[in-house]
Amino acid sequence: MISVNNLSLYFGGQDVFNDISFMVNKGDKIGLVGKNGAGKSTLLNVLSKDLTPNSGNISIPNGMIIGYLTQDIDFEDGRTVIEEAQTAFDYLNSIKSRLDVVDKELNERTDYETNSYLDLISEYNDLEERYRMSGGNDVQAEMNQVLTGLGFTSYDFNRQTTEFSGGWRMRIELAKILLKKPNILLLDEPTNHLDIESIIWLENWLSKYIGAILLVSHDKFFLDSITNRTIEVSFAKINDYKASYTKYLDLRKDRIEKQIQAKKNQDKFISETKVLINKFRAKKNKAAFAQTLITKLERLEIIHVEKEDVGSMQFRFPPAPHSGKLSLEINDVSKSYNDLKVLSNIDLQVIKGDKLAFVGKNGEGKSTLAKMIVRDIEFEGEIKLGHQIKIGYYAQNQADFLDENLTVLETIENAVTEHTKSNVRTILGSFLFSNDDVSKKVKVLSGGERARVALCKLLLEPYNLLVMDEPTNHLDINSKALLKKALLNYDGSLIVVSHDREFLQGLTQKVYEFKQQNIKEYIGDIDTFLTEKDIENFKQLETSQKAQKVSTKNKEEEQLSYKDSKEKKSNIKRLKNSIGKLEKQIEQIENLLKQKDAELSDPEKFKILSNDKEFFAIYNQEQTTLKEIEKDWERKTEELDSLL
Repeated sequence: MISVNNLSLYFGGQDVFNDISFMVNKGDKIGLVGKNGAGKSTLLNVLSKDLTPNSGNISIPNGMIIGYLTQDIDFEDGRTVIEEAQTAFDYLNSIKSRLDVVDKELNERTDYETNSYLDLISEYNDLEERYRMSGGNDVQAEMNQVLTGLGFTSYDFNRQTTEFSGGWRMRIELAKILLKKPNILLLDEPTNHLDIESIIWLENWLSKYIGAILLVSHDKFFLDSITNRTIEVSFAKINDYKASYTKYLDLRKDRIEKQIQAKKNQDKFISETKVLINKFRAKKNKAAFAQTLITKLERLEIIHVEKEDVGSMQFRFPPAPHSGKLSLEINDVSKSYNDLKVLSNIDLQVIKGDKLAFVGKNGEGKSTLAKMIVRDIEFEGEIKLGHQIKIGYYAQNQADFLDENLTVLETIENAVTEHTKSNVRTILGSFLFSNDDVSKKVKVLSGGERARVALCKLLLEPYNLLVMDEPTNHLDINSKALLKKALLNYDGSLIVVSHDREFLQGLTQKVYEFKQQNIKEYIGDIDTFLTEKDIENFKQLETSQKAQKVSTKNKEEEQLSYKDSKEKKSNIKRLKNSIGKLEKQIEQIENLLKQKDAELSDPEKFKILSNDKEFFAIYNQEQTTLKEIEKDWERKTEELDSLL
């Protein structure tokens, strides 16, 4: 499908790739791995023809469709979510537009016996057949499936894309790429803006995808669930392994061990041969033998041990300053954006040394609460810091706050305190910035390198409460492991917002799920949470929407007559029974829809169902029924709430 031949690329005299070659075949699902700044994203840019190499060539067959998700996208405004998704079907859209024109002309004309009219009928039939055969009748179902899988609700479909954050707009771009069904997918960190539920859905979708995939990701679980081949980018070269990420690690270790042993044997042979040459070259009767040995050495192919890219961050957070037993107390906190209620009546306590994880779908308030804790945004209610608590905050877009025109060294020097001034070079070295690296300007750094600079700044002062919002975004796998190790050894309190399952494993003692304006506590790490959420092997996530709990308010009971009191109790009992029945109906319909969604997410089953009009009629009717029942439930719970 794609052939890369002797490709070389350099910037400012520094090699990014040096004479690399490889093939991408149909069905290949390749994970591109390597440390931050190794050139993974650059390689995707070259393959997409957005960047021209200095030498070598890339062969791509004519008509090959490539879908490329890059980390930097210039979004276009003026469309709704569904309209933006429809742009993925350019070919079908052009057929549909012509169909509409021909249909209109046929309805307006009356010259039924003319050749031109008959030609129009023939064109209309041909267009309709092409539209049907190309899947035009399935477009709506496909868009619903992909957009819903990536976290959008039916309500979101008709909202303007400008109403969504950058992360959600990246999801729209990903949806468009998936809907195009290209021959080759180039995906650069597709999970950075997804929550756990959407990541698992995407894993399932990509594992069944029949085209080729080149994937840059620092999520080990994600790589292992999708890839069947791993290409390591290291020191301007590539190493190709026919295995998923975890197997690649074992194969690479074994390969290097064998190279080391072979190199030792060869060095021993060379040393012994040189001794013989020196021994016999001066003797006339042995000179010919010595020359034979010299020729043999000259023709010997020297074994080079594969360089191992062992650079990894080595750092520790400064010891947490002394503080009181209670680090943070949140009482009856709420947050709204105009008419949109995000969080309602939140209560939370963080005891000294606690390590908490905030998880849940995007838009449920995780980052919002983090910003409220550090006083970045206003809120209702009370948030109190404990005695002598000093907060360190790492925002989700922390790297965006760096001055692009400063060098790495200048950035850190501007942030140092009297206590850390003498250790600037040491601190930068621990984050893999040494020698010429510290003189690089921020604007030329990769996303991962910028993230490391932002993390480095966080180490310049001691804190006893760290609030970290998606700290692993853009970090390579080694860097994430070192950050996790540093946080495990950190002796202060920690609140971390993350969707990275491997990173959260064993890191926290409590997990708080954000859902429907509230939070729910799970004692344990992410594995406990996933188990309790009925996730099996991280592949299936139970997304049933249980009825929102009705918040009870302590109201002073008014003096009622016996008749009124009896009537009130009767109404309360009636409403509770009715609500209970509605909740069972909601659960039953959601289970049915879940089964149908699973069938629709299976490409083979989808082909069979795409022509089953009755299936989609029932599917749509169940969705409509569910909305009606939910409205009835909401009305009755409000009525019950007014009586309590």
